[in-house]
Order: sequence, then C-alpha cells, then structure tokens
Amino acid sequence: MLKNMDAFGIILCVTLYSFVSAQSGVGDGVLSAFRSICGEEGVSLGEAVREQHGKDESVHRCRPPDVVVFPRCVEEVSALAKVCHKHRLPIIPFGTGTGLEGGVGAVKGGVCFSLRNMEQVLDLHPEDFDVTVEPGVTRKALNAYLRDTGLWFPVDPGADASLCGMAATSASGTNAVRYGTMRENVMNLEVVLADGSIVHTAGKGRRPRKTSAGYNLTNLFVGSEGTLGIITKTTLRLYGIPEAMVSAVCSFPSVQAAVDSTVQTLQAGVPIARIEFLDDVMIDACNRFSSLSYPVTPTLFLEFHGSEQSLQEQVKTAEDITQSNGGSDFQWARDTETRNRLWKARHDAWYAALALRPGCKAYSTDVCVPLSRLPQIIVETKEDLIENRLTGPIAGHVGDGNFHCLMVVDPNNPEEMHRVHLFTERLARRALAMDGTCTGEHGVGLGKRALLCEEMGPVGIQVMRSLKDTLDPNNLMNPGKILQREEP
Repeated sequence: MLKNMDAFGIILCVTLYSFVSAQSGVGDGVLSAFRSICGEEGVSLGEAVREQHGKDESVHRCRPPDVVVFPRCVEEVSALAKVCHKHRLPIIPFGTGTGLEGGVGAVKGGVCFSLRNMEQVLDLHPEDFDVTVEPGVTRKALNAYLRDTGLWFPVDPGADASLCGMAATSASGTNAVRYGTMRENVMNLEVVLADGSIVHTAGKGRRPRKTSAGYNLTNLFVGSEGTLGIITKTTLRLYGIPEAMVSAVCSFPSVQAAVDSTVQTLQAGVPIARIEFLDDVMIDACNRFSSLSYPVTPTLFLEFHGSEQSLQEQVKTAEDITQSNGGSDFQWARDTETRNRLWKARHDAWYAALALRPGCKAYSTDVCVPLSRLPQIIVETKEDLIENRLTGPIAGHVGDGNFHCLMVVDPNNPEEMHRVHLFTERLARRALAMDGTCTGEHGVGLGKRALLCEEMGPVGIQVMRSLKDTLDPNNLMNPGKILQREEP
C-alpha cells in the first residue's frame, strides 16, 4: 500500500500512528510485542473500546486504559504480563464490567486485560461435584452447560458476572444464606502474578474437598480485586439440583416485624435457600417496574429447597414465625415460570430504583452486620433516609445480615451528592460500630478505601500492604484499588 502513496501520504500515516501511540501512553515497541503475542486483532487502541473497559456499573467516572489486550490462553496472559512488568505498565483485569465499586478504572492508565476470549468450561467432574472454568465463563453460561448433569452452581449475585470476576470480588448474592459465598465455593485458582509467573493456589490440578496444607493462598486471592494477580482459572464446588423448590412472598406491617421474622427463622434452624427483604419504597418500585401487585409494605421474598417432605416442614415453621410477627399469608410461586419471574423482579431492583427518578444515577451501599443487630440498623437507616430527604429504597440478603440502600441521586446536584456522601459514611460507620463490615459482597474498589482502614485498623492494613509489596513490589496490579498507597 505504501508503494502507491506519495511522500506526503506516507509522512501523514506515520505521524498519525505515532500520535495514537503517544496518546496511548504505550510505546510502539510495547504494542508490537503485544501484537506478536495475541495477534493484531488482540490489541485495541480504539477510544470506544478503551472507554468500554474503563468503567463498570458504579457511579465512579470512566477511567479508560491506554490499550486493551484480548489474550486467548494463560500462556498469552503470562507473556503479556511479562511485557508490562518489564516496562512498568499497570495491569487492570476485566471480566464483564458488572462491578459496583469502580474496580476496573485505569486510575494510572496502563493495559486492560480483557479476558472474554478465555471462555472454556474445563475439567467437569460430576461425580466429585466440581468444575474448572476460564475467566470468560459467566455463571449463567456455566449453569446452562451443567443443565443435563443434575448439578448447578448456586452463587447468584444477580448480574451475569464472570465466575473468575466473582472470585476476585468475593461476590455472593441471594443464595448465600444456604450455599455460602464465593469464598466458601472456590477450591483452587490459577493466577498470573505481576511478573508473569503462574501460581496454582492449592497446587496444580488439585481439588480436594478440604485441606490443611500450608497457607490458604486461595482465599488470599479471593476478594483481592485484581490487585495481587490475574485469575485465569477457578475450580468451583457444585451442588445437586434440589428435588423441589418453592418460593413465597410475605408482607409485614413494619420493618422490625419483617427483620425479626428473618432472624427467628434462621434461629429455628430452617435451612432456607433465600430470604430477601424489600422495604415499602423498594416493593413499590418493583411493582411498577416489573408489573407486580404486591402490597406496598415491608416484604420478604423466600425460597425453600429440598425434598417434597422436607419442604412441608420448612414452610410450616416459616409460616408460623412470620404470622406470629404479623405477617400476611404466603403468596406462593410454585411453578418454574412464576418463580423465575419473582426472582427476576428482585434482581431488577437496581433498575426499578433508577426508574423512580429517570435521568438520575444509582449507588448501592453494601454494609453487613451480625444478625442480631440487623433490625436496629435497618430501622435507624430508614429514619436517616427520611430525615435527610434522600431516595434510597432498601433491598437485602437479610439472611446474611447484608443489605443495600439503592441511592438514587442527581449527579448534577452537588448539594444532594454531598448529602448522599455523608449518609453513606454514616451508614458504614453505623455498621462498623455494630461489629459489622463496610462491604458484604461488592468489594472495596475506589470508594471504600478509607473505611477499610477504619475497619481493619493500622496493623491489619500494614499486613495487607506487606502482602501487596511482596507479590507486586512495583504496584502494577490494578493500582489505586483497595489500598491507598504511596509510590515506591
């Protein structure tokens, strides 16, 4: 092509290419190295692609990386990481972009590793109830793959997130009260470290149901949010699909009554699969958004798993408890279609809250407290919202003591933004004062770094810094997240 160009055209092309490379903050030699590893189509400098990979579902502004690479296997991830390490380029892992704490923003520029092309389900062992997946596999894709095996993976954060991304944020969701969070369900990880070396946190290919061998490296990386390494494979626990499932909805005269019923149901030893709380504002929003007609009062969505006989016992106990607290009769969702519609409405709560104020943005709080403190903190939070004239419908996985205020705010109103900021800090500190945490499942990301310091204390933070310095001494792995750190 250059042969047919005049001198001016050649100079113009070279100048434009050099300009794009300079603007990207990544030199031509590095880009050539990237292309030699994952091909021409595996490297993108396009503005739209970079912006897509510089934001998640949070309120934090887009921080696009300088370049996006699309590796196809762990060997390519390792080779790319070695190039970044050599040239001191930040590395930001990217799964599906469904996070809520700004965890994918390239706050120092650098290279985004988009892992969507690594989408294989590997090493399914149905007789051992485990499977290994690559980072491009989402939870819905895995369960579709498992459909004919009689098994499923129950951790359900709502969004169709990537499973390795869920491990990186220690995600959980509606089923955690029965099946646990990602932390309990990850058996082994393959991780590419900052220098490109590859570690298997429980030993290569190992998948025992339990172990007491050495330090728990697996849970070190679960919840590390890409700040210690890039998760390229995860081995997960699977579960048998229950013989029977049934869901129910129960309305209550007050927040206290609904939350008291939750605590008492768990204290009675009912192995409930899901128990979700929605306050009056949230159920009204869900009614409008999902075309439902539930009473506009504090509400519990419940689900029971087990054999037909065990379900009868679970339901009887739960009904007795809810009615003793003034709850309504259960409204049942027995068939799969009705049950799925009910839980889709719960998972669409984020969009239902946004629909209350079109044109506004949403921010979700994520505190978690011991069960015995749950009634008090929800009642106090409702009072705080009303007193400060804020729109913040509440929905939560109350079986874990974890709930969310879905703050709907006008980003162009500085005074309202300030009130929301003060409210979220009061709520987090209220949870900390009740022996809880500032984040139950969304992670720290950008927004909760100061609160993490209050929660962990100076010695705990120093241990975290020491771990980070050991594994990533040049602060290349997703810098600026979790820990507020000075440059070395």
